[in-house]
Amino acid sequence: MEWPEDQETLLETLQLMETAQAFVAVYDRDDRLRYANEAFREAWGVARGEQLLWSELMRRSWQEGRGTLIETDDFEAWLRMTAARRGKVPRRAFETDLHDGRWLWMTETMHSSGWMMSIATDMTSIRSSERALRQDRDRALRASQTDELTGLPNRRYALSVLETMLARGAAGDGSGKGCCVAILDIDHFKHINDSFGHATGDVVLKDFATRLAPCLRKTDIIGRIGGEEFILILPGTTLSDAAHILQRMLESVRQARPVRDYPLLCYTFSAGIASARPGERVDGLFQRADQALYAAKTAGRNRASAAA
Repeated sequence: MEWPEDQETLLETLQLMETAQAFVAVYDRDDRLRYANEAFREAWGVARGEQLLWSELMRRSWQEGRGTLIETDDFEAWLRMTAARRGKVPRRAFETDLHDGRWLWMTETMHSSGWMMSIATDMTSIRSSERALRQDRDRALRASQTDELTGLPNRRYALSVLETMLARGAAGDGSGKGCCVAILDIDHFKHINDSFGHATGDVVLKDFATRLAPCLRKTDIIGRIGGEEFILILPGTTLSDAAHILQRMLESVRQARPVRDYPLLCYTFSAGIASARPGERVDGLFQRADQALYAAKTAGRNRASAAA
């Protein structure tokens, strides 16, 4: 996605997009809607100049029955699952439904700055039988990439995304800052399971996934890699910036009281952070982050430690 540098050419481009039959939207690095053409505004009920976060736009679609058709009883889980795939690769294409019955083919193209252009075309005329086959395939693919309990990416998918980022040079936004990885582990999780039951442990895991999401950028990804252990991938991030992100997460989780029946039940987590070295592979980076996690636990838990 290349924007014209000349202002007059840029205005002409925007005018063309404004009257296009395709649905065009542009989101900034924070995933805030910065431009939407007339077709998009009409379909999603967005006022001219309104700059909603993508998550706010989806929440409004779900609540008001306009725009994206979201068929779920657990919107937060749907949001985590969908956001986990948004903005993680240079280009993505998928189908989506609108509340008014239209079917759209949507492409998302990421710029190196972290901005995204979304373009959708109406494909309602395609035969239902052909579409059903593709939908079955897409659902099976999403299921194979998703942790069923938390709605986050599973280990296989998260590590495959990390491998792709490292192969691209580990500088997800073109800043040259590199890529940081953190391994997160909920402290004393076995004690929670043993004392309160596995159902309560599941509530804690889902609460953990929900609390971390607001601390992330569109290009970040967090996945569950097993049990109470999670991986956080931060492209275009310095080790210092990664430490600040983890600190916000630690503070949020310390305030959690996730189980109504046990109002005094609280939990914390520990984390180890490592910054990718030039040419480093996934297993080496993962191992250094895991060693930093061990250091955080040894130092008393409820903290983040960075690898040397």
